[in-house]
Amino acid sequence: MNPLAEQVAWLFILAVPISCIAWTVTHEEIFREPREYCIRRSKFSKSILTRKFFYLFTCEYCFSHYIVIAFLVLTHYHLLFPDWRGILIAGFALVWVANVYMSLFGFIRVGMKETKMEADIDEIKLKKIRDKMEHH
Repeated sequence: MNPLAEQVAWLFILAVPISCIAWTVTHEEIFREPREYCIRRSKFSKSILTRKFFYLFTCEYCFSHYIVIAFLVLTHYHLLFPDWRGILIAGFALVWVANVYMSLFGFIRVGMKETKMEADIDEIKLKKIRDKMEHH
């Protein structure tokens, strides 16, 4: 495989677990309590450094930078250059692709929630109609 093609393939593959981790920590129910704690600390701590530190765990874009750093350390992934420049480029490219993935996921998820809400509303309407018909 062409080295550049392989690097690009790795870019799009590595962005998947990065986006998954960043989204899960910053949005999903499993991390709700720690996230709420971080939100409170990010809003009400006296120190700006403390506020910014805790904000990192509430913003998928911000948090993805730290997940990317961890993945770069684990994988030694480089993009275009074999030295520190390749690591820097890889880092920002991974953040960007991971955030595109999260944006797409968020967009799809909103559509799914809207569809479910519409189905729930239709079900409630149907139940009311059935109840009326049973009482007549």
